[in-house]
Parts: sequence; structure tokens; C-alpha cells
Amino acid sequence: MANDIIPEKIKGIPKFAKELLRFCSITCQFVLFGNIYDLFPFPQGEKYIPMNITQFIAHLLTTYDSYKIVIEYVPLEGFRLLKGDEGIFTNLSGRKIGDKVVTLLDAYETIEKFITGDEKAAVVINFSSRLPEISCSRDLPDFLYHTFKLSININQKGNPPSYNPIIFLVEKENDLPPWYTVENPRIRTIPIPKPDFEIRRWIAQALLPRMDEWTSLPESKKEELIKDFVNLTSGMFAREMLSIVVLSKRENLSAREIGEATRRYKVGVSENPWAKIDKERLNNAEEFLKRRVMGQEKAIKQAATILRRAFFNLSGSQFSRYSNRPKGVLFFAGPTGVGKTELAKAITELIFGSEHHYIRFDMSEFSHEHSDQRLIGAPPGYVGYDVGGELTNAVKQNPFSVILFDEIEKAHPKILDIFLQILDDGRLTSGRGETVYFSETLIIFTSNLGVYEVTSDGKKIQRISPGMSYDEIEKILTEAIKEYFTFKIARPEILNRIGENIIVFDFIRNENVKKILDKMLNNVRIKLEEDKGIKLEISDNVQQKIYEEIVKDLSMGGRGIGNKLELLFINPLSELLFKLFPQTESTVVVNELVKKDDRWELNGRVVG
Repeated sequence: MANDIIPEKIKGIPKFAKELLRFCSITCQFVLFGNIYDLFPFPQGEKYIPMNITQFIAHLLTTYDSYKIVIEYVPLEGFRLLKGDEGIFTNLSGRKIGDKVVTLLDAYETIEKFITGDEKAAVVINFSSRLPEISCSRDLPDFLYHTFKLSININQKGNPPSYNPIIFLVEKENDLPPWYTVENPRIRTIPIPKPDFEIRRWIAQALLPRMDEWTSLPESKKEELIKDFVNLTSGMFAREMLSIVVLSKRENLSAREIGEATRRYKVGVSENPWAKIDKERLNNAEEFLKRRVMGQEKAIKQAATILRRAFFNLSGSQFSRYSNRPKGVLFFAGPTGVGKTELAKAITELIFGSEHHYIRFDMSEFSHEHSDQRLIGAPPGYVGYDVGGELTNAVKQNPFSVILFDEIEKAHPKILDIFLQILDDGRLTSGRGETVYFSETLIIFTSNLGVYEVTSDGKKIQRISPGMSYDEIEKILTEAIKEYFTFKIARPEILNRIGENIIVFDFIRNENVKKILDKMLNNVRIKLEEDKGIKLEISDNVQQKIYEEIVKDLSMGGRGIGNKLELLFINPLSELLFKLFPQTESTVVVNELVKKDDRWELNGRVVG
């Protein structure tokens, strides 16, 4: 080995490269799979130069071992000289660099000359995963048979003895047939993972000096920015790190703004709606939310606090400066119809100016084990693979969103594992292998956990009632949620990610019914006037009668109030309007609500 360098002592060289160097003397063929299209840092003096995989292998073998020539075979094209003397290539192969080689068997004749020749040489077969797609009827099987036979019959040579290896580059380990690689000690399979912390550090050191203002920074600041870049790019490819630096150059971002450049690369846009939120509006968030959700003061207060925290990007900051977690996580719990979904819509309107800017998933539709494929997409080879997942597609199209997972307890427990990655890392990998980032989203879960208890005979018993105080309700529901995640589905880690963001909603109390009723009746007035040009006046005694009927049963919350209002007022109003048939710009005065048999009727008159 050149200069007697031990692979383990080569700083900044990836693990797979050290393994390749170590086994070249005792293994005649290699299959490198995984992250083969990335960049890899190669040391040159005090610097590290990013290279593609074939350049990297060539420099590795000629620098740290005594290889004289490394060539690359590209299917349908021919051979390229990666490193070494072109004369050696011509003498060994009888070809010139750039000569087109179409068939695999023709290529094998040249490969065999290098592998069995006297010069210490290596052959890299690139794009090996594509061989089945481009080969003729018997081309590939015959080619693999010959290279396999070569691996069995070839002998070591030189002093110290070593092989001239063939190195296949494939995307997945099984892209070559199992008979070729399984239980063959002459062929070594080596995975190439995404760059780890150390490799990203070498890449960062090579790339950041290209950014504006780098040379003017003090050494301490340079070291800080390198560390920031390495942490911000956790789980990313080296090529993505290069793309971030190129993007920063194009958008005139300096080295000090590497965090902003990384954010723009992840979400795909430079605009940040979170930064454009009206600070005064967010400061008065409680007042804004109360106009849409009534009787849930404590829930609104907690939600507003989390929104203000999200504005300053402080979610998860206690654990790491480089947190990529979602902007915020809210877990709304409580009985049906009390405003959980309505508050999610109100929050969306507060942040983005429109309640339609949120993405909703009804988790009752994901009750089967494999329904996670709807969210992230089917894996390769399955129907719908090319379509992608509903969740990953939605966030990729609009990374600035409120995402509502409604009635989370109805989802299959396996589905919940998806949320671990979202809540912890702020990213999710789709079935197509794309990474989607959730760092600019607000995640909201809703749940009815603890409201009912199912007995052994299948009956549902309500555990909480409007007669209980809010503190009692909060205690019962919070304990039920913890019990469900910790014991029933054995996913305490999900509960741990949600943290202290469980917000319990109260029942609709009598004192809030009047406010909700006034809002709903006003909606009816506005709708009638906008659509038909008819004004509506409702007498106090009719409103009082409606109120008295509604408060008899508030167990179904706000939706229950709306349903009763339809029965008590909207249906009778429709009958009255048909009876009176008022003209445009006239006013209908409703002055009496009566019950006849099992039906409610309104009495009134037209004015004007």
C-alpha cells in the first residue's frame, strides 16, 4: 500500500472507502450500493475536494495503493480513463479512449484484458443497475456469467500479491442477481450510506469557502458556521449541501446566512409566511380566536402561546439550536362538537389569512395497517408507486401549512409511527424516496379519547358530562390519553413527542350558548340578505324559545346546537318564506315560534 498508509488512519475518508482499500488485496470483485450518485470528499493537502464516486475511487486506489490505471465502463458508451496513463490503456485494450462499445460482451473482452493483465489496474462498471434495461436478449446473462467465472478463476499477482478488481456500482443491493453475490467469498458487497457527521464536516469545509464574505470572517466564526451547516444538513446528501451553497450564491446570501439558505433549499421557496405574520395580530391572538371559538378560553390561551412560540421558531430549541421540528404541535382533546376543528381553522386564518390553507386528514380512513401507503406512497414495485403519498405530496406542494389529523385514535397504531419521524426530525421520506420537510408546518391532532368507555359487552359509556367542572374533565381526558399511548398501543414515545401540548376542551356551557346562537342566527341573516336581498328580524321571544330548547341537551356541542337550530328555526323559516314569498329588499319579521304535533312552525309578516 502506497506510503504504508493504514486505511483506518486516513482522515476524512468514508468507511466504505477504507473497506474497499483494505480488501482490494484479498477480494477480486466488489458491489458498491446505495448512495452512489453523491459527492465524496477527497483529501488534497490541507483541503478536501468533492468528487463523484468514480473519480473518488480512482484517486483512492492510485493515491493510497499502487494502482497504475483505473478505468470506467459506461454501458452503451464505452470506456473512460479515470486515472493513469492513456498509453497503458491503449496497450492493454487495443482501443482508444472514447471508442464506442455497445455490446456487453464486447466490453467484457476489454475488461478481461485489464483484470488479467500485468499492470495493476481496476475497472469500475458504472450504472450497473441499468444493465437489465439496456441489454440484448442474452447479452447480460452471458456478460455476468463471464465476469462471475472470472471471479472464480483469477489469481493474485504482484508483490505483495493483490487482485485487479472489478467494481460494480448499483443503486440497490439486489440489483445484481442473488446467484452472483450470495455466498461468494470472491465478491464483497459494501453499502454506501448518506454522509455521516464527519463526512459532512469535510464537505462543509470544502464548500463554505465558496460563499460570499467567507474570507473576511474570523476563524472562530468560520468554525461556528461549519458546525451550523453540518447540523442543519443532517440526513442530507453531499450533493444537496453543494446545491445549498450554489443557491446561496444565486440569491446573494452570505456565509453568515447559511441557515436561511438551507431553509430555502428544504422548502423550495424564499418567502416565509411565518415571518410576515402581523405581530400585533398575533399578540392579540386570543381575541381573534374567541370570535370564532366560544367558551374555550383556556384552550385558546394555550394555543395562542404556542403560536407565539412558533413565530420566534423556538419549538424544540431547548434540545438543539438546529431543531428541524415542526413550528408547533397541538393535541386537541375533548367531546365532539366543542370547537376543536373550528379552532384549527381559526388558527390557519390567523397565520395565513385564510382558513382554507390547512390540510385535513380524517384518521378513521387510516384504520388498516397498510393504509400508511396513502400518506407516504406505495414502495417501489407496487401499484401507485409513481403517484406518491397524500401527506408527502401535500406538504411538498405547500410546505407552509397547518396539518390537521382528525380523530387520531381511529388510525392504526402502525400509522402513528410516521408521526415519530415528523415530530422528532421534521421530515418524512416518501415511498419514492423523496425527503419532505415539515419544519414550516403546524401540526394539530384532535381526539375524543377518554370521552367514552367501551364495556366488555361493547356498550359505550360516557365518562364525562356537562355537569362536571372543567378541572375534572381535564384530569380524566389527560389521564385517558396518557393511558392510551403508554399502555393500550404501547407508543409512549409518541406521547413524549407531543409533550405538554395536550389542550383539553370544555363542554359548551349554558352561558356560552347565547353567544353561539347569536352567531349562527346572524349567519342565517347574512346568507338570506346576500343571496335573496331579504332582511330578517327575529323577535326576542323567538330567540329565547330557541335558547330554552337548545340548552335542554348540550351533549353534542356546537354541532348539536347547529342541528337543533336547523330543526327549530331554519326549516320552519323556509316554510314561512314560501308562504309569504317576500320581494327583494323587503323585511321579514319573525315574531312567534310554536310546536304543532311534532313539528315546529314560525309565524311572521313582511314589512316594506
